[in-house]
Amino acid sequence: MSEPPPRPAPPTPHAPPLAETAAPPAQAAVGAGAVRRCATPTHDLAIIGGGPAGLGAALESRRLGLRVVVLEREAEAGGIPRHCGHPPFGLREFGLPLTGPAYARRLVAATRAAGAEIRTHTAVVAIEPGPRLILATPHGVDTVDARRVLIATGVRETTRAGRLIGGTKPGGVMNTATLQGLVYLNCQRPFVRPIIVGTELVAFSAILTLRHAGIRPLAMVEPTAHVTARWPSALLPRLLGIPLWRGTELVAIEGTERVTGVTLRSASGTRHVATDGVVLTGGFRPEAPLVRQSHLTLDPATGGPEIDQFGRTCDPAIFAAGNMLHPVETAGWCHREGRAIAARIAESLAGALPPPEPALRLRPADGVLYAVPQRIVPDARTTGAIQLRAAAPVRGRVVVRTSAPVRGPTVDTVPERRILMPLAAIPPDAAGEAEIAIEPDGRHR
Repeated sequence: MSEPPPRPAPPTPHAPPLAETAAPPAQAAVGAGAVRRCATPTHDLAIIGGGPAGLGAALESRRLGLRVVVLEREAEAGGIPRHCGHPPFGLREFGLPLTGPAYARRLVAATRAAGAEIRTHTAVVAIEPGPRLILATPHGVDTVDARRVLIATGVRETTRAGRLIGGTKPGGVMNTATLQGLVYLNCQRPFVRPIIVGTELVAFSAILTLRHAGIRPLAMVEPTAHVTARWPSALLPRLLGIPLWRGTELVAIEGTERVTGVTLRSASGTRHVATDGVVLTGGFRPEAPLVRQSHLTLDPATGGPEIDQFGRTCDPAIFAAGNMLHPVETAGWCHREGRAIAARIAESLAGALPPPEPALRLRPADGVLYAVPQRIVPDARTTGAIQLRAAAPVRGRVVVRTSAPVRGPTVDTVPERRILMPLAAIPPDAAGEAEIAIEPDGRHR
């Protein structure tokens, strides 16, 4: 996914380079199951995840002179854009409309040129207080001790099982990431006339992927009455002659070895449609098993870690950024957020952040699906915004219900669209518990 915002200058390295490795150095003394322990932190910042948020954080951290290592479990860093063979990526970062793979390569090259160490084939299997990371590498079990840790592991799409779709289990059912891998990395055509389920931005990316492979979708199916992605995304299927069936739900998939058809349900009843594939798009969930298995507090509304406005989790040495906090934003948005959080991490190392308590704790209420950050620490320098999503289509006004209610922006929105409320609107001395809600204005959405 991508976003075409205004363009600053491309990232420029300002710190002297560090050693770079494609994987951790071989350790002859480390056998299977053994763990190497470090007496003192070897890095100022260890970043879990080499996507746009993690690489953005690495670039900014190196600019600020920090010793940085990026830990990436895949064979290559770059994140999801590596699988998106279409533009426009990179307008914000490089001032050019790039394909996803070209954008990813530029991010990785810039990060390495800045002197950050990138370790691929390196999976973080546990986060411990300290902070200490337990790693699984091609050379065995290892550890990284760092003064600060940033979690930037991104998101994944909801599976068929998670969507509770009935029917048989034939081949030819996949999410967008699998489709992009088959088309752009393996040069395969997995079907000829599939149905695309969903209208988040990634669904329109799926259209472009299919078009690249010479595949014409049978239709797009959206269970609600509204297209989720912002205008003009909905013009794409119309321009390409692809029907868009709103208010239509996929209830069952048919076939034995391969998909042969689907059952759809709408206000007019159920019907069978012959098709040879199903692409399930969107429904993003944070890639957060590390958080769930750690000492960090999980936010039940987002499924990711709970943070304050500086990106700090409940452990002040561990931060988080990117789509695992707010599923889901564009690559450019996540890159910018990674850089912003890296600046806060540098302040933390310098002792310049306010203490994590007291804090105002936000709880989503009427009409709000989730809000990030979940904790707001009193700080006179506070900038930025609370990012929230509506639980249903709504017109109204955002309000924070404290002892002196704070009224935020008016909104006219549907779920999965970004809503921003300036943090500056929150009283600097606010603490305790508060609800954040959307109060409808009474008009029909």
